[in-house]
Amino acid sequence: MKPRLRSPGFPGRKLLADPAMKYSAATSAKKLAPCATPWKPESPSPACLLKSPTRKESRFPLASLRKELDAKHTFEDILSKSPKMQHIFELIPTIAESESTVLITGESGTGKGLIAQALHNQSPRAGNPFITVNCGAIPDTLLESELFGYKAGAFTDARRNKPGRFVLAQGGTIFLDEIGDVAPAIQAKLLRVLQDKVFEPLGGVQSIKADVRIITATNMNLKELVEEGRFRTDLYYRINVFRLDLPPLRERMEDIPLLVNHFIAKFSALKGTPLRPWHLS
Repeated sequence: MKPRLRSPGFPGRKLLADPAMKYSAATSAKKLAPCATPWKPESPSPACLLKSPTRKESRFPLASLRKELDAKHTFEDILSKSPKMQHIFELIPTIAESESTVLITGESGTGKGLIAQALHNQSPRAGNPFITVNCGAIPDTLLESELFGYKAGAFTDARRNKPGRFVLAQGGTIFLDEIGDVAPAIQAKLLRVLQDKVFEPLGGVQSIKADVRIITATNMNLKELVEEGRFRTDLYYRINVFRLDLPPLRERMEDIPLLVNHFIAKFSALKGTPLRPWHLS
């Protein structure tokens, strides 16, 4: 009987010293498991090997977190898995196709501007300007000229013509934020734009056609303002064709982890500092 070749710590180790035995072992392994084929550094890695993370992925595992957020919780730049917000996401494409005015209501910080931008992006006017006007931040004495523009000589220091926001938004959408702060005199001019689709610049005599979709927003209760006589009834019904009521964050607590991890990923990428995702305990 031939003596068995043995090696301490690894039975049959000396068998592989023979080149013929190496070939036989490799052939057998290949038949049994394709993934076990001998691999050399200069040859391509077997397909069954898992892809190693890149250096960037290893250093900043959260850099791609925003891309991995569940698509059903994201609409345009808005993140939410709240049933109320999901219902609004479903309505936006249908409302966007219309030319009718939209009233977006909600407390400050609920994302009224993001919803307005989403309506524009989903509309046939998406390739044209989207102009935002914060009516509450502009004094009443300046708001009219900001909206409708003015002609040279309309008032002191008006040395040249200035186009208003409605002119800049031609063919696109104008978003009138904080519409509840608009003075009654300007409310009447906005009503004419909605009814007749025309307006005149300050100091002008020739009407300009307004080819603009109007979206408004407020954190006030416009119906109460109407009852108090501070907001025109006819203007209220003109802007309230479609209405979207945005819930505050306290009514959609399930969105807090989603938003926290979104901002963690955002600032992690900006600062180049890897941070761990946050989980609600």
